[in-house]
Amino acid sequence: MSSPLSTGAVVSEETAASAAPVTRPFGVPHPTPPRSKKRKGDGLVALAYLWPGLAGFTFFILVPLVGSLVISGFEWPLFGSPTFVGIANYQKLFSDPTFYTVLINTVIFAFVYTALNLALALAVSLWLNTRVKFAGFWRVIFFLPAITPMVANALVWRLLLSDNGIVNSALASIGIDGPSWLSDSTFALFSVITMSVWQSFGYNVIVLSAGLGGIPKEILEASRMDGTSAWQRLKSIILPMISPSLFFTMTMTMIGAFQVFVQPQILTQGGPGESTNTFVLYLYRNGFVFDRLGYASALAWILFIVVMLITALQFAGQRKWVNYDK
Repeated sequence: MSSPLSTGAVVSEETAASAAPVTRPFGVPHPTPPRSKKRKGDGLVALAYLWPGLAGFTFFILVPLVGSLVISGFEWPLFGSPTFVGIANYQKLFSDPTFYTVLINTVIFAFVYTALNLALALAVSLWLNTRVKFAGFWRVIFFLPAITPMVANALVWRLLLSDNGIVNSALASIGIDGPSWLSDSTFALFSVITMSVWQSFGYNVIVLSAGLGGIPKEILEASRMDGTSAWQRLKSIILPMISPSLFFTMTMTMIGAFQVFVQPQILTQGGPGESTNTFVLYLYRNGFVFDRLGYASALAWILFIVVMLITALQFAGQRKWVNYDK
């Protein structure tokens, strides 16, 4: 293309000046664009939108959190005058053998429950993603236990697992003498885990199904054309692409597992012995049965620290296996 000068075109001084690159002496910073001025009343408008959430956080989370920390430094009965004891509740806690028993029970419950929950939810999600008929109907069926009252579900399971319940009756019909699922320490914790997995895995099915639905079908079709097996596709394509969903479900399931209360309370009342006594159940009994609010508050803070540490480890480890690139 010929230049305007070669074609006889006349270029004005203004046009040439605007077309020329702007040069700036060395060391002179570029001018910053003017900031938009804040209008009077913007802060009040922002506060009007934020105050419901801030009020809820302050009165229902922050104030109880600080109050629990204060109470943990007292010998505080439900009815009576509190007595300041400093860190005596924490010292008593770490010298209490029952504390270590319920901590071990809770850790075993949390890790086994989380592993079984995610494995079952992933298997069901993969099955529902294979163009099975009435997939939406099955998702609703699996999700129903997660939205029904947990107390009602636990009462039904207590009837099922009783010595003369439906489970043992079905086993007896095929010549098997069923164990005492809820009164034998060998099976009690396993029974609580089983009921808990049945109760809540449907929520993870919904989350993982959404993650599987976000995988481009072209990638899976291309992998099939390349001759990959189902296991290779699961390991190299599906799991890496749904790893954010897996990380979310694993983190939330683990946090909920450490707060388990209703299932052991209804099914076994923490027994037999202390075999199904969990952290929150032990906390509840100390606060509202044994009338030791200070000791219960100390337990609550230990639970808070344990959950925070495990969650922090999960977030630190996600860098090695969670893939956020599509």
